[in-house]
Amino acid sequence: MIKNNAVLATVAFALVVTVTSVSYTFYQLYETNRAKHIDNIFSKHSLISQIYHTYLIKQISPPMFEANLALYDLNEIMEEEAYETIIREGKILKTDGTTDPYSSPSDFSEFPRIPLDSHPIITSMIEYRGKIFFWVESSRHSVLLEDQSSQAYSGVNLLSAYGTIMTILIVSFALIIYRLRPLRRLRKQIARFGEGDMGVRFRIAGSDEIALIANELDTTQNKIRSLIESRTLFLRNIMHELKTPIAKGRIAATMLSDEKQQVRFEGIFERLESLIGEFALIEEITSGNQHLEKKEYRLVDIIDGAVDSAMVDYDSVVCDVDTSIKMEVDYRLFVTAVKNLIDNAIKYSPDKKMEITVKGKEIFFINSGEPLKKPLSYYIEPFTKDHPTKDSFGLGLYIVDAILKEHNYVLAYERRGNRNCFILVPVKPSKRNHK
Repeated sequence: MIKNNAVLATVAFALVVTVTSVSYTFYQLYETNRAKHIDNIFSKHSLISQIYHTYLIKQISPPMFEANLALYDLNEIMEEEAYETIIREGKILKTDGTTDPYSSPSDFSEFPRIPLDSHPIITSMIEYRGKIFFWVESSRHSVLLEDQSSQAYSGVNLLSAYGTIMTILIVSFALIIYRLRPLRRLRKQIARFGEGDMGVRFRIAGSDEIALIANELDTTQNKIRSLIESRTLFLRNIMHELKTPIAKGRIAATMLSDEKQQVRFEGIFERLESLIGEFALIEEITSGNQHLEKKEYRLVDIIDGAVDSAMVDYDSVVCDVDTSIKMEVDYRLFVTAVKNLIDNAIKYSPDKKMEITVKGKEIFFINSGEPLKKPLSYYIEPFTKDHPTKDSFGLGLYIVDAILKEHNYVLAYERRGNRNCFILVPVKPSKRNHK
């Protein structure tokens, strides 16, 4: 799935990496700014500790203590309930200049109690509902002060910038995917064209790179279509025009008084008719215009049809095939392929016999005789054969191979003992054939 959508997967991966990188960068920036904001506010703790220490050693009176606090926008929380709530639910940001983001109010129970005469002072900065408080305590007294001039760090501006950048990124990648969407359509059209659908059109409105490629493909397709149509028309006209003189020649041959010459000419015209028939079949298979009418048939019925078509004696073909085996094929074409294999096996067998059997999903055509002198790939090329004969044009295995490919089979060859085995091996159909 990913291989078929590599460009889309790459774009999605780039989006994930970009979003992750930007998010991490903004998170680090948020934490840095927040830490600086806390440090700036907490810088008051030394001043607060000094005022509080002066108050503890009785150098200033309570009214003077409150006046000093008010001078720095500090307001003492006097209500006991509010005091307890803030201490219990507030988040401790710093204590005596040491960052402790995981602290909770219960942590203060762990502070050591210093002897009364030393007057140790512990100052803690607390955030509660967006407000900043300083909790100052000593061994004999504590006070909770609200810093009215400071607010908790919100990072609204930073979050706004993050949201704006993320929106731009997502919109940009969405536009990229939208612009790449014609590629999916183009890929499907190319696949249809490869399957032989000559009516597919590639043209796309626009002037971007994808549209230019699609329009070039459309132009190329029109040229290919014209060439195929010209070739098809040329071949069909030639075959049609040749049939008339061949028919006339056969009629004329029957009028010859010399029986030997008559048989010779009739053989020549039969060979010409056979060649035209093979050319017609090749043109039909290779043109890409044929429509396979695949239906389910019993294999034994296909073999019987092939034996009849080959006009060989039934005793020459040993058929060891289960009658329940069925195949989904175009009957006319597949019978032609089997007929050629039967004809080829009998023709090159010393005893003029051959055997057909099935092993698993493979169909074997077996005959005795000499092994192939060259690889099988040589014999499936047109106009190739080992033994020149008046009855063959070297197109048999070429036609067999072309028909088998249309049915998702390949032709294989094995030499087993003194026997030749031509094997029809099924292959998995390509994904393109299932679209």
